[in-house]
Amino acid sequence: FHLMPYAEVDVAEARKHGTVWGLPNRHYDPQVAHRLYNRFLDELEYGEALGFDAVSVNEHHQTAYGLMPSPIVTASALARRTSKVKIAILGSALPLRSHPTMVAEEHAMIDVISGGRLISGFVRGIGAEYHTFGGNPTFSHDRFHEAHDLIVRAWTEKGPFSFQGHHYRVNYVNLWPQPLQKPHPPIWIPSQGSKETIDWAAHPDRRYTYLQTFSPVKVVARYLKMYRDTCQGFGYTAKDSQLGWSVPIFVSETDSSARKEAKEHFENFRNVFVRMPLEMLLPPGYTSRESLKNVMKAKAQMFGDVTIEQAIELGLFVCGSPATVLSQFKKHWEEMRFGNLLVSCQF
Repeated sequence: FHLMPYAEVDVAEARKHGTVWGLPNRHYDPQVAHRLYNRFLDELEYGEALGFDAVSVNEHHQTAYGLMPSPIVTASALARRTSKVKIAILGSALPLRSHPTMVAEEHAMIDVISGGRLISGFVRGIGAEYHTFGGNPTFSHDRFHEAHDLIVRAWTEKGPFSFQGHHYRVNYVNLWPQPLQKPHPPIWIPSQGSKETIDWAAHPDRRYTYLQTFSPVKVVARYLKMYRDTCQGFGYTAKDSQLGWSVPIFVSETDSSARKEAKEHFENFRNVFVRMPLEMLLPPGYTSRESLKNVMKAKAQMFGDVTIEQAIELGLFVCGSPATVLSQFKKHWEEMRFGNLLVSCQF
């Protein structure tokens, strides 16, 4: 999993600003970005040579945290430069896009060009994206669900047909092209741990892969258990393949050298790049009061600066020698039985 950050940001200026979200773009140099984009695409392509099952890209806007306002662009580049590895868009922020049929068309194109290697991740976009676009986060759930329904119908139904929703009204849906994978590319749902998202993704009509993102390992375990319990409540047992965990990882010769080499970079990632004011992360109306309280409780340890030592202790970061890292992942898998592990090797 790759964020494609503006890795050469002035850390002192970013700290002074308080967050890289909305950091004035006078700190951006397109020549630097040219070098970074090509380096990052090289790294993702190298993932196939190393034997990874998938390489993953995502979407963020107007931030040094991730230079991928359009994961469609990066996934398209990868579709032609790779031949075996799956390409995961984790994900396209549906409520922020002007129209779901465009998302359906673009994802279908990538699936067809790549020979059926696309994994489609759908997200609402974190709260900061709604500040960026001036959108009302209160409508994000409704827009997300409606956009999803239109996309899946466009992928699976022969047109033309009419779609009449509250946010999207289309008299003529007749997708060219439709995706290669049948009935459609796998759909993954990355989340910070919203109960509404878990209920929706786990529903028997969907059974989508639920991916818990950057969180302390106890929080990851709690939400993956919540997903399993929700599936059980719906009357079926979740497969391991329906669960995923996304975590930064760093491996070096010894535990000591790993911590020493990663320390500056991980702490900048966690304490500068990831940081944002609470009102940007979870603006009013973005989630229900119950989910807001749960996410706040789960993420309480993440407010304020976190050292690499604290992050390793929390399981927020897996770092050490090959033996240590393998041991950690064995332990975590035995506890959580996640079928998908997304490692962020770049931070």
